[in-house]
Amino acid sequence: MNHHRTTTGPDVGWRKSTYSNGGEACVEVADIPDGLAVRDSKDITIPVLTLPAPAWNTFIATLTGRAV
Repeated sequence: MNHHRTTTGPDVGWRKSTYSNGGEACVEVADIPDGLAVRDSKDITIPVLTLPAPAWNTFIATLTGRAV
């Protein structure tokens, strides 16, 4: 996999998990044309990590115990 860091504008529709406790120690995700962008909610000025959709889906499946 070839993941890269990039900056993504504030208008991409960032969102936090519904499991977030509001303590600002979360990651935020946003849909982008090539997949998903992930950033640290504590410092939105640093570059974000972008992932292709299949990599994100595998990551979430692994976390939730649904990995094949």
